[in-house]
Amino acid sequence: MKIQTRRDFLKQTTLGLGVAGAASQFAPLLAQTAGERPPRDASVSVLNPRARQPVGLIIDDSTCLVNLNRFAMPQFDEANDHKLAVYHRNWREWPVEIPDSFVRKFGEWCAGQGVKGKYSIVPFPACVGRLDRMLPGWTQRELNDSLELVRTLMLPNWDIHPEMNTHTRVIDTKTGHPHTDHSLKFMENWEWTRGRSADEIADYMSYALRILKNVGLPCEGITTPGGFGSNARPQLAQASFQSVRDVFGAEIPHYFRDLYSEGSESVAPRIENASGLDGNDPRCVVSILGCTGDWTGGWDNTPPGGVDKFITEDLKSGRMVDIIARGEPALMLAHWTGVYWNGQELGFKIFQEVVRRLKSKYDHLIWMKLSEVARYWAAKELTRIERIANTISFRAPFACPDFTVRCNAPANAAPRLRAPANSKPLSEISDPLKLVPGSWCREGEKLTFCFALSKGESKLELLD
Repeated sequence: MKIQTRRDFLKQTTLGLGVAGAASQFAPLLAQTAGERPPRDASVSVLNPRARQPVGLIIDDSTCLVNLNRFAMPQFDEANDHKLAVYHRNWREWPVEIPDSFVRKFGEWCAGQGVKGKYSIVPFPACVGRLDRMLPGWTQRELNDSLELVRTLMLPNWDIHPEMNTHTRVIDTKTGHPHTDHSLKFMENWEWTRGRSADEIADYMSYALRILKNVGLPCEGITTPGGFGSNARPQLAQASFQSVRDVFGAEIPHYFRDLYSEGSESVAPRIENASGLDGNDPRCVVSILGCTGDWTGGWDNTPPGGVDKFITEDLKSGRMVDIIARGEPALMLAHWTGVYWNGQELGFKIFQEVVRRLKSKYDHLIWMKLSEVARYWAAKELTRIERIANTISFRAPFACPDFTVRCNAPANAAPRLRAPANSKPLSEISDPLKLVPGSWCREGEKLTFCFALSKGESKLELLD
């Protein structure tokens, strides 16, 4: 097994946080606590939403205006005692800014294509300045306009995550200043989480979340920078839940920390720490997994891996083809600095071609934000499903739009959904690709139903 932490440069450290490793090295770290699971009737299958294939794009290292890699490079170099060649690139030639004109160009194109996903906003990027106070080097109006662009253009289709506080040096949450220790022990990407409690990590996450709350950017999840939390995974999961619930009151917090860019390991979301499923305060946290490498251009503008690694020109192979064939969420990774690629937009051009090829091959994709994926998988795994004769009962700890199930049913069944707020028949359609909430279709001996799952009790009656 090989799990990746989204930063190729981590392979070059000697801290055990790298990308490559044997199963024995990583398996114990991935042994998260699943928590409760309800009984499920084996005759009822929960499908993907609307019987479609979830896809999405995870964008790391983005923020307002600041070209993060330009400012991060010398800090990483200092922390590594100037020993690693990867940090000796001529970062002074890189632009200090990724302009809002590019954010608008990218966001408008994605909106036109229906693309959704996650867009990081690093709250205190590389210690340059706090987004809820000021960014030295830019006017206050420029900062305000940049934040407004994220609120109006990106928020409808993208989850906003803090990528910790600075993505470089650890700050003291009591003073708001970076620690004076410049070593790896006080860099967010490396050792700081080792030996920390869930409460300590949650306090650190909450600081980042509050900055984004101050500027009107809601968050249901968190992205970890580099190796943050890789040696404290149970604490990371609990801290993600605590901080996102505390600051934003999110019902289903989620976090992005890991990915598999190759191999047969599942990339389905992991529902962790589930509890209280039959009570008034059900809880869980969802670990979202990416499925590709950083092939649109590295965080440090390394040459892109290219379109074919996602999907080949003949549309027959590539990582996206493999994952889509499995039916698991196919969530691609990109770094904003590589998407912009010092103004050459190399990563953006690659991603545009990936989307074109996906649309040429598939007619059943559904683009989703990470929060939407997290909610669906939480409902999929944590909803109690029982069947007696032709009545299917659901006990859902979380509501879920587009909930889709399949089962055998009488040939003349006329399905009716009975939920706390209503009772109504479902509309029959002829094509499963046309499924929307409140509809059903017959496929041979099986019926497929799509409906808005209510929190609490509901029933699906298959009446003759």
